[in-house]
Amino acid sequence: MTTSGVAPSEAGAAVGRRIGIGLMYGLWRPRVLGAWRVPSAGPVILAVNHAHGLDGPMLMGTSPRPVHFLIKKEAFIGPLDPFLRGIGQLKVDRATTDRKAITDALAVLEHGGVLGIFPEGTRGEGDFASLRAGLAYFAVRSGAPVVPVAVLGSADRRSRLTPAVPPLRSRVDVVFGDAFEAGDGSGRRTRTALDEATGRIQGRLTAHLENARRLTGR
Repeated sequence: MTTSGVAPSEAGAAVGRRIGIGLMYGLWRPRVLGAWRVPSAGPVILAVNHAHGLDGPMLMGTSPRPVHFLIKKEAFIGPLDPFLRGIGQLKVDRATTDRKAITDALAVLEHGGVLGIFPEGTRGEGDFASLRAGLAYFAVRSGAPVVPVAVLGSADRRSRLTPAVPPLRSRVDVVFGDAFEAGDGSGRRTRTALDEATGRIQGRLTAHLENARRLTGR
């Protein structure tokens, strides 16, 4: 895999990880399970369910490696724009084929980094019921293994800052699953191959989420 992109700052993502650790462990009580399943080196994609507004920051603070997340461009407003860029996060326009975001994401993987993706595309039920094709494309194109991640916060909506954020000091479970290859080994990147890869990914992510819920009682 080769791209013409310059990888976002790994040092910046490391700073973001330290900030995430301070904020997430300071404001909530993360319980991290299976972090050892994340490969210690080389490119990897973290595929995260998205039901809470803190899923991205929570992963930044609990992942064993710095993460470069693809984040909707609407979050890059005012002072958050230079801040998010400075900590190695990637802006993506979800309304179109954002070629710069694609190039940046592939550059992260080409340089052996960790790419974080919400495969559902936006916050919702967080059940992996509907996946976009982006995750399959990055996985097949790069050959990077995919690690499913379930972030399970409190279902109690009382005392929340907003409906999308678990109550302060509540427990949030972050469960990492086994890494897997999304492609079929042929190297094909046709529409059919990507559709098949999306189906395989969805099956693995859904199974992981079910296992994570049984494990945590969520």
